[in-house]
Amino acid sequence: MVNPRIPRSRIPTFTPFTSAISIALCIFFVLSLLFTSHSDSSHQYHHTGSDGGVAHGFESIRRSILALKTDPLKPRLDQIRKQADDHRSLALVYSSYARKLKLESSKLVRIFAELSRNFSDLMNKPQYRTLFSNDASPADESALRQLEKEVKERIKTTRQVIGDAKESFDNQLKIQKLKDTIFAVNEQLTKAKKQGAFSSLIAAKSIPKSLHCLSMRLMEERIAHPEKYSTEGKPTPPEVEDPNLYHYALFSDNVVAASVVVNSATKNAKEPWKHVFHVVTDKMNLGAMQVMFKLKDYNGAHIEVKAVEDYKFLNSSYVPVLKQLESANLQRFYFENKLENATKDTTNMKFRNPKYLSILNHLRFYLPEMYPKLHKILFLDDDIVVQKDLTGLWKIDMDGKVNGAVETCFGSFHRYAQYMNFSHPLIKAKFNPKACAWAYGMNFFDLDAWRREKCTEEYHYWQNLNENRTLWKLGTLPPGLITYYATTKPLDKSWHVLGLGYNPSISMDEINNAAVVHFNGNMKPWLDIAMAQFKPLWTKYVDYELDFVQACNFGI
Repeated sequence: MVNPRIPRSRIPTFTPFTSAISIALCIFFVLSLLFTSHSDSSHQYHHTGSDGGVAHGFESIRRSILALKTDPLKPRLDQIRKQADDHRSLALVYSSYARKLKLESSKLVRIFAELSRNFSDLMNKPQYRTLFSNDASPADESALRQLEKEVKERIKTTRQVIGDAKESFDNQLKIQKLKDTIFAVNEQLTKAKKQGAFSSLIAAKSIPKSLHCLSMRLMEERIAHPEKYSTEGKPTPPEVEDPNLYHYALFSDNVVAASVVVNSATKNAKEPWKHVFHVVTDKMNLGAMQVMFKLKDYNGAHIEVKAVEDYKFLNSSYVPVLKQLESANLQRFYFENKLENATKDTTNMKFRNPKYLSILNHLRFYLPEMYPKLHKILFLDDDIVVQKDLTGLWKIDMDGKVNGAVETCFGSFHRYAQYMNFSHPLIKAKFNPKACAWAYGMNFFDLDAWRREKCTEEYHYWQNLNENRTLWKLGTLPPGLITYYATTKPLDKSWHVLGLGYNPSISMDEINNAAVVHFNGNMKPWLDIAMAQFKPLWTKYVDYELDFVQACNFGI
């Protein structure tokens, strides 16, 4: 019913607004009721409900609603925990660095390890462990503040220690890395040196194609015309045994090298017709040698060519080296070694070559028996070049000594200790380790003094003792040093200059003043690996005008 006192046109229109308010109040009431009933129901279902799916559903609803109520201390707690973990890991890293640098006993290692343990112990304290064990419950602010304080104190200490040690560690790590690099490079260098030494040894001991060609062509000539070169049935020329002439001993299986020695000696001799060369080779190269020394007259010099087999007394019952060659142990040492074993020791590698037991190398110890009518003889290696007249050697007073040789020692180098095993009681008792060594290659021997001193017997005695290679390394120099110990007369160094086969720093003045230059070493002048600055000293005495030499392409 409408109030008659109020006109209809002035009644306010509140109906829509009132309806909106009513709806909002209803929604708020329903939501409040829902929250209340949900809390009670979920509590009830949590304890008494038998339907697990329903209970789980209400639990999820509860968690999603609690998530709306964010704990303001949680981010702070997570940050503190992350800082502690980061610095604990950092301390562990630096501790590992210290151990890598082999500083286990140092103070820093203990400090870093202790710092890392402090962070772990701090997080495991009961009052702080509860902060991380229950994400649902609000964090205890007082415990959080105490944790933060202790973490910051440890972080401060850790940063200070790391700051003090960082520069040192960085430098140490760089040094260690550099050492590792140097060690690796040294390993590679050592391996390369061994391989290089082995390759050089192979190159030095190989026979060049041109040299093999020449030997074959000379042998072919010897077979085709035996009457021109054979000495069988012919009387020995008297000059060969004349003690008043100048006699040389040359033992070689290299036809070109032997010809260069004779050629250089005769070309530089004042009276070459007074010089006699006794050339001894093996049976295989005898024919080639005979032809080579018949192709020219060598300025009137007398040349005798024989095979080692022609000296019947040189057999295994008399010569220790020949007897030792029959030993199974020695054959295994030379012929049953693998490549990797042969390259282990570069200093001993060259002594494993069987040539060091070749009888040609040991003939020098039998000179008085090979030439019984001679009083003096000059021994020459086949890798030497004669540059001056050598008759002055026969005028030297030997003072009763057997061997005239140039000494090679300087400072502590090339002393007896380098060639013999002075840990052996026999060597230690007999010889002075500081005694000066001398050179083989050009040796002037007084054969009468040799016979008087019984040097061959002395050589046999020591060679038999060294059957197992316990007294010295293989080769002819150590037994020579022993045999002629205290019976060697030093010669002036200008008589014999060595090292042209391995030492590029020899001065040309020294070489030009030398009576004999010696290409000892691996870089022989007839090989491609010869040193270019020294090779012309040898090649100028090669008979390139001979047809056989030209046919085998011997290059200058």
